[in-house]
Amino acid sequence: MTKLFRAFSLAAALALAGCVAPTGPVEITRFHAQDISQLGKGTIAVEPAPGHDGSSLEWKTYQAAIERQLALQGYSTVPAGTASGQVAQLRLSRENFRPDRSGSPVSVGVGGSTGSYGSGLGVGIGINLSPRPSEQVRTDLGVIIRDRASGLALWEGRANFTVRTGSPLAATSLGAAKMAEALFKGFPGQSGETIAVK
Repeated sequence: MTKLFRAFSLAAALALAGCVAPTGPVEITRFHAQDISQLGKGTIAVEPAPGHDGSSLEWKTYQAAIERQLALQGYSTVPAGTASGQVAQLRLSRENFRPDRSGSPVSVGVGGSTGSYGSGLGVGIGINLSPRPSEQVRTDLGVIIRDRASGLALWEGRANFTVRTGSPLAATSLGAAKMAEALFKGFPGQSGETIAVK
């Protein structure tokens, strides 16, 4: 009875620990042209990338977060659709999913031994008491900064971030700020390098 109680207590403690586990970092990858002298200068507008809808409240929240970071890098941001030296094309996707639980919830083990005083056989059954994995939300964010006149890509950044749907960072306003800050940290960054930003 005592062993069963200990096992149940341990499983409950692990389940609770999973509920308060810290969220993972934002993974980012950035690329830029050899000549970065144009970055962080002049006017820029944040607009939807081709095939993306810029009218949703969610998209506008990310747009505002990106505009704030661009302003911190030295740009003068202007409204989408107005004349600007450069354009930041924003693409955004969010997906909810539930991770699969690995392994079977029930496992059986058999053991035997022989010795001077006879032999023995034991059977053990293990039951996985951990809760079903929580639903997650994955956000993928991409920004390409282009010269407006030529269409030449000057910089590209990609970020992805996965949290539980119940996490405060799953909310668009908090998640947008965190992802935008991570994407532009150390701007323009090392071209081709993928890093994790906590």
